[in-house]
Amino acid sequence: MPSFDSVPPADSGHHRNGSQETSERSNENTALLPSFISGEVAHEGESGRHGFHPRHFCTVTYKSSNVVSQYVNFLWPFVPLAIIFRYILSNHPLLIFGFAYVGMIPSANLLGFAGQEFAKKMPKVAGILIETTFGSIVEIILFIVLIVKHREPVEGEMAGNGDEGNLIPIIQAAILGSILANLLLCLGLCFFVGGLRKTTQKFHAAISETGNGLLLVAAFGLLIPSAFYSALKGETTLDKSSLGFVIVKDKFTSEALQRDILKISQMTSIVLIIAFGCYLLFNARSQHSVLHEVIEMDEHRDLDSDEDRARMRYTGTETTVALILSLVFATLLLIYLVEQIEAVVHSGVPDQFLGLILLPLVEKAAEHLTAIDEAYDGVINVALYHCLGPSIQTALFNGPLVVIVGWILNKPMDLNFEIFMIVLLVLGIVVVGNFLRDGESNWLEGTLLVIVYIIIAIASWYYPNPDVATSNGIES
Repeated sequence: MPSFDSVPPADSGHHRNGSQETSERSNENTALLPSFISGEVAHEGESGRHGFHPRHFCTVTYKSSNVVSQYVNFLWPFVPLAIIFRYILSNHPLLIFGFAYVGMIPSANLLGFAGQEFAKKMPKVAGILIETTFGSIVEIILFIVLIVKHREPVEGEMAGNGDEGNLIPIIQAAILGSILANLLLCLGLCFFVGGLRKTTQKFHAAISETGNGLLLVAAFGLLIPSAFYSALKGETTLDKSSLGFVIVKDKFTSEALQRDILKISQMTSIVLIIAFGCYLLFNARSQHSVLHEVIEMDEHRDLDSDEDRARMRYTGTETTVALILSLVFATLLLIYLVEQIEAVVHSGVPDQFLGLILLPLVEKAAEHLTAIDEAYDGVINVALYHCLGPSIQTALFNGPLVVIVGWILNKPMDLNFEIFMIVLLVLGIVVVGNFLRDGESNWLEGTLLVIVYIIIAIASWYYPNPDVATSNGIES
């Protein structure tokens, strides 16, 4: 017979329920930013260990987050070989480029995996923001290395191709190529692999509508300098001062137009970076933001959630070591890649294909593998964010950042893109927006997106280099 002491008071259940409701309500209305400091570590991110254990570190690194990532780890021998070839076979630039290119894949994969591990030790919404940021570090490093290696032509000479040190067209192509790789290739593969496991996958309207709207705004900001140039290039006159003639001050010369384009690009870049800060602040401060809705919907839809919880984890120290190692290797290999660009372009690879297709594929490898794995697991909303989120960051932050860095280094990096690339970007956003409109995806839609990307790759291979034809250069 139960004792009287074991029976709770009559109103204790009501009091407990009221406290629970108050706690839940408090959690829903609590801003995310303070939780960066005081939030509890998510249980799924705990490793049960402390410090650094080489054997466990290697085991966790090998198993990674999914089967595809495990196979990618077999490419690690290319990393030391690329470093060795850089010094003992310096007269074989194409070989160095090839090994560094392949070696970038496991390096980026480790960076992405370490970012995931770090994110799992943070509050959920903060984690997905941090994970996306880590995935874009490789891209930021690539852009900065490219602008640092860019060489201005000697006075009186026309700007040449990538084989002559003119890397700005390649940077511009890489900015838009990165966005297109996420929107068409990565999203297409997510729809395809997700459709193989489930006939139709439904995603939240908030993530698709907000993501597509932000991309349209970002595209508007990126393309304004190109539109400005296209509208006024026919109104410029030749600067005859170099020929010994007196120039009239009111004449609108091509050099003046180029200076205006550069100033517009620099000011626009500052505004876009501010917009990106507002975007992050909105997601971080509002618990009812798009990221919170995504996580709430997908928490119970992960088909491999039991396996994920049972998987071995990094400790905090091991996570830090993995991040440092991956960043060091990725930076070294990117430097080696950029050093060999002149030889690659000279061998016959077009500037536009190199920037629009080759470079984005390797620097986005980690993000793409993560998103595809999530789509296969049924976590389509998070996968969709890993496609749209990096595209938004490239358009609002990474691309404008390289313009600011060029400004600091006194290099004329602007946002005056080729008309060909502008058309690709706008059409790409429109196509993706149409597929996202119904809130559902299947393998056929994914196949069509990948086909569009392949068509773009084919066209970019035949697009002439800047010294042959250009739609955004200053006519002489």
